[in-house]
Amino acid sequence: MPSLIDIGLNLTDKSFDKDRDEVIARATEAGVHTMILTGSTVECSKLACTLAKTRPGLLFSTAGVHPHHAAECDDATIPALRDVATLPEVVAVGECGLDFFRNISPPEAQEKWMDAQLQLAVDLQMPVFLHERDAHESFAAILRNHIQRLPDAVVHCFTGARAALDDYLTMGCHIGVTGWICDERRGKDLQELVKHIPIDRLLVETDAPYLLPRDLKPKPKERRNEPCHLPHVTRRIAECIGQDFEAVAAATTENARRFFRLP
Repeated sequence: MPSLIDIGLNLTDKSFDKDRDEVIARATEAGVHTMILTGSTVECSKLACTLAKTRPGLLFSTAGVHPHHAAECDDATIPALRDVATLPEVVAVGECGLDFFRNISPPEAQEKWMDAQLQLAVDLQMPVFLHERDAHESFAAILRNHIQRLPDAVVHCFTGARAALDDYLTMGCHIGVTGWICDERRGKDLQELVKHIPIDRLLVETDAPYLLPRDLKPKPKERRNEPCHLPHVTRRIAECIGQDFEAVAAATTENARRFFRLP
């Protein structure tokens, strides 16, 4: 069974409170032998790091503030993220970026704190875990100001258009693909676009508990996504690009190890 790395899951989410150990066990049994836990607020970043400490070598984490929470940031945010990001379990800055689809935080606040977190990543020379939805032009403009000084960047859960994909690839970004590709309605464009992602820039993720693959059979009763479904997502990617599952699994695992500088 190939070994896989889930580069983005929200294992601190309350939906996992009752069976987190079992979720981790199911993932490892399915071949997901490394998981990167996403930090989406300062507090979540601390929790993710604390959880990662309980399973060295299996769990790692990121430190960042999701654009939905940008309005909550203040002068203490970046120093607090810096403290978390310098811990050994933390392998990237983020999740940070822009989300103009819902604008839960004002666009100006999102842009300010995306820029500040990218600067933190530059200062610490850490890769960044990025979020972009319906905000390509503004997002790309901010990223271009930092990309040459960043060691690496991944646009996670990519669902954008061909022009955005080409832009990110030109900048040298990696692209994260989720179970969105398993959606016969919303995922049709991604099923075509994934063919244009160079195999050495492709990363795989579940974004659990979100984005349960729609074509899973049987579907979980709770409709909750888990990292154990990463092989299913990877198989769908392999089908779309016309490669063997084993080859895609091996490539994405090596990409993730290199990107996050994993042991």
